[in-house]
Amino acid sequence: MKKCRFSTKLIFVLWIFYALSVAIAQPGGYKHKARQILDATGIKGGLIVHIGCGDGKLTAALRANDSYLVHGLDTDVDKVRQARKYIQSLKSYGKVSVDQFDGKHLPYVDNLVNLAVAENLDATMIKEVMRVLCPNGVVYIKPGNKWSKTVKPRPDEIDEWTHYLYDASGNAVSQDQLVGPPRHFQWTGSPRWARHHDRRASVSAMVSSGDRIFYIIDEGSTTSIMLPSKTALIARDAFNGTVLWKRSIPKWHPHLWPFKSGPAQLQRRLVALGDRVYVTLGLDAPLVALDAATGETIRTYEDTFATEEIILSDGVLFALVKKSPQSYDAFKPQEVGIGAERDRIMREFPWNEKPREIMAIRADTGRILWQKKYRVVPLTPAADDKRVYFHDGEKVVALNRKAGEEAWNSKPVERRAIIPTNITPTLVVYQDVVLFYGATRKLSGISAKTGEILWTGPHPRSGHFCPEDVLVAGGLVWGGEIAGGRDSGEFIGRDPRTGDIKSRFLPDINIFFMHHRCYRSKATDRYLIPGWTGTEYVDFRNKHWVTNHWVRSGCIHGIMPCNGMTYTTPHSCACYMQAKLYGFCALTPEKNNRREAKSKQKAATRIERAPAYTKIISRKSQTENVSDWPTHRHDNARSGFTETLIPADLKQTWKTRLGGRLSAPVLAGGKLLVASIDTHTIHALDADSGKPVWSYTAGGRVDSPPTLYEGRVLFGSADGYVYCLDATDGALAWRFRAAPEDRRITSFEQVESVWPVHGSVLVRDGVVYCIAGRSMFLDGGLRYLRLDAKTGLKIGETIFDERDPATGENLQVHVKVRNMPVGLPDVLSTDGQYLYMRSQRFDFEGNRFDLAPHSGKDAEQGAVQKGKGVHLFSPIGFLDDTWWHRSYWLYGRSFAEGAGGWPQAGRFAPGGRIMVVDGTSVYGFGRKPMYYQWRTPLEYHLFSTSRDPENIREPIGLPIKRKATDEKRKQPRRRMIQHPRHKWSRSVPLLVRAMVLARRTLFIAGPPDIVDEEKAFRHFGDPEIQAQLAGQDAAIAGEKGALLWAVSAEDGKKLAGYELDSLPVFDGMAAANEHLYLVTTDGTVSCFAGAN
Repeated sequence: MKKCRFSTKLIFVLWIFYALSVAIAQPGGYKHKARQILDATGIKGGLIVHIGCGDGKLTAALRANDSYLVHGLDTDVDKVRQARKYIQSLKSYGKVSVDQFDGKHLPYVDNLVNLAVAENLDATMIKEVMRVLCPNGVVYIKPGNKWSKTVKPRPDEIDEWTHYLYDASGNAVSQDQLVGPPRHFQWTGSPRWARHHDRRASVSAMVSSGDRIFYIIDEGSTTSIMLPSKTALIARDAFNGTVLWKRSIPKWHPHLWPFKSGPAQLQRRLVALGDRVYVTLGLDAPLVALDAATGETIRTYEDTFATEEIILSDGVLFALVKKSPQSYDAFKPQEVGIGAERDRIMREFPWNEKPREIMAIRADTGRILWQKKYRVVPLTPAADDKRVYFHDGEKVVALNRKAGEEAWNSKPVERRAIIPTNITPTLVVYQDVVLFYGATRKLSGISAKTGEILWTGPHPRSGHFCPEDVLVAGGLVWGGEIAGGRDSGEFIGRDPRTGDIKSRFLPDINIFFMHHRCYRSKATDRYLIPGWTGTEYVDFRNKHWVTNHWVRSGCIHGIMPCNGMTYTTPHSCACYMQAKLYGFCALTPEKNNRREAKSKQKAATRIERAPAYTKIISRKSQTENVSDWPTHRHDNARSGFTETLIPADLKQTWKTRLGGRLSAPVLAGGKLLVASIDTHTIHALDADSGKPVWSYTAGGRVDSPPTLYEGRVLFGSADGYVYCLDATDGALAWRFRAAPEDRRITSFEQVESVWPVHGSVLVRDGVVYCIAGRSMFLDGGLRYLRLDAKTGLKIGETIFDERDPATGENLQVHVKVRNMPVGLPDVLSTDGQYLYMRSQRFDFEGNRFDLAPHSGKDAEQGAVQKGKGVHLFSPIGFLDDTWWHRSYWLYGRSFAEGAGGWPQAGRFAPGGRIMVVDGTSVYGFGRKPMYYQWRTPLEYHLFSTSRDPENIREPIGLPIKRKATDEKRKQPRRRMIQHPRHKWSRSVPLLVRAMVLARRTLFIAGPPDIVDEEKAFRHFGDPEIQAQLAGQDAAIAGEKGALLWAVSAEDGKKLAGYELDSLPVFDGMAAANEHLYLVTTDGTVSCFAGAN
């Protein structure tokens, strides 16, 4: 009987074990297992790496919500293929992706990964895992039957940046010992550009704590600054940039507030420390505490309506509270000329000198400790462990922090008479001294104990329409004469207690400097970091400057040095446009322990051959069909023109939905190919029916369509490889690692190689030409590669780095005012004699011509458009679809840069948002000639010019009297504008996002254009205008469908028009074999043919 009972129990236990095993094998079981892992490790977002991902089911489950980015690795190529297929079936591929690795080296930069998960991890890999883990990152492994957790400690050498000016002291100096001149990418992220240069900066504030960064940003459209603002507070992981959460801010400062007008005070509305974020989620909103990991509201602080500034010191929040609505609702744009608009704001919206409440609040409980009413000069509140300090408009005041009673009042300390929203005084507390600068070029040292003025001395001017610098670093208070391009650049270091000069030095370099960037300098205890022109690192102990004109941050806030990195925000700066970094960037200095990229590796270690190689290597050359569209924009010149004939009367013949964010299409050999960019996949469709034929998934994004060549599909990927597939079935023939080594970062919210390759490679006479890399100034530069299209073998490799190949000097020696050599990659083009990367011309061996800009004078640089080297290009790249307002495509040779330079090229050569070129003419959609420089409203036209047009001058510029609301004068005198003569010009009711020229018919497509921006600007406050602008924003987002027009190339007249359900992807049309193909933003590919 006992034996029977034991057997019954054993069967029951075995059945339970079997049931649990089956449950774990199901997707729900993997979700449970993933939840257990995440709970055990405490990782609430960021980058997870699953080592030994197998079938990908646990890998997919580890992305429990949108706060995670997951990358799986396996040594078995078949398992990688299986995992990709499974994750794709869940429609989550991209945010979860899988790749092959060698089992020995993890393909990531140092300090990138939040969580590494592995069940069977070789002991020799532990050191490698710890290398890639970020501070406080976790490795969770199962060496036997039990999971174990190891946390990588945060090094003492790195620091946080919890306030706008580092901490509550107002001293914008980090104690980070690892921050240094940038030499490597850690991560980069969206958006690519700030919304507009001439209006309020997009990023209002940014801080960092708890291995996260937090910032307030306007995510509204870059198509037009007239469109509504979309402000949000966003959290990212500090070490890989993964977006953790987002909170909408419904009402913020007016987004048409003019440039160089601040408001500087907005930066004081965000503080983070540990697991809390303190912020006002609205212009007049109360102060709230959020959970730093999730963004959830923990507490709303009582009686804090219309909080203007926050500092946090020893657990106490000191808030400057207005307790009445802000006056900025009265602001309406008036001046089209933004200099006049800025000056108006300085006159009409200065500090009103009315008292505010200073409130002391326990951060953890919300208990109000005390509140006092004082006049408080903006941005002057600061605190230490004993007192709170501020300037009341006449003198510096100190309050005891416990009860708020006055500790002392200083004697009057001079300050600027009128304090506008952009330029405020600066107050810094350092040990037992209060340093006050009233924006009058005088700095005072005041005893923090007694309020006695210890000294007053001259202080050099810095900044540009922003608060000026007072930086205490290395025990000295520093100021630099760096406000303007003609300033000396001398830094002076004083003893903060006596004012005695202890150090002074001039720059030890000879390079062009302009006005300081429109934000304060920052510093660490090792470097002063001004933004005189780019981002300079000044070693004040060794009196040595390092310039980086190719990197800067957005206006108002500037850079943030912490976590061992330099963070920059999206900007809207046109200086050095073809060399300067864009988007959010986290940059690391040179590291002694970093494995350097090896440029002289044996080619055999970089080429991988697959089974299809044998079949494709023996394939005979094929006759090219001239009616095909085999590469991006039809041909290697990227002309967008074909001789195939397509009638204006169209009917849709097929429509195939693939989903995802698709690239433009290419066609050859009876197939249409398109890249699903974010899912890393090439799709092949039958060109006649639209039926899917095959698909292939690479190891990273494919940002543009492949090139079809003699039955081969050739493309680059963001994983750093160039691929060759058999066009018949999509089988891999070979792939070549264009990157010098397999090393990944996170880029625009996915895992990518440090050295990505654009999808659209250039193929000419059996040779593949491509560029791998992100910048000539980082990570060893760009790799220009020539590969045999048949075998994948390397023919040649040239490094384009920060050195002049002829002299070995840094490329920055060629800076001419606001122009410098091209330093960023792009899809390559050629005219058959030269290759082009943006405006850079070079031969097929990689020898660059015209390395230095032609001139430092705006008009002279912009005028160099004729002769050898004329080609179609974009200074921000063919694939940039943002319509950033300071850029445009050009059919010419060079592009002038900087505030006065960027409009110049369009006055001497055809320019537009998108263009096509045939043998005699250029066709484009772009801004009308009067809408280049210093314009907020933009109006566009469809036009045609000669390829070599004459230039004419017309009185079509801004009115001499530039006030937008001045309508009394019907025909004001206008400024003369030069521009290329048009063959024809037409206003069309759509914003053209895609364009193809099929013989003599121009096909254009885009969302409806429903707003007259000139009228909208003049009547911006009108509710009807606001409704129209909201409607235009919805149209650009694809909510109102699109228009497709056929236009005569002879005179621009409309031949036919059609309504589309969805927007075309940018540049997303192709014409081949008498058919028109269109890719739309809903993930659909459509084919049109003649109705008859």
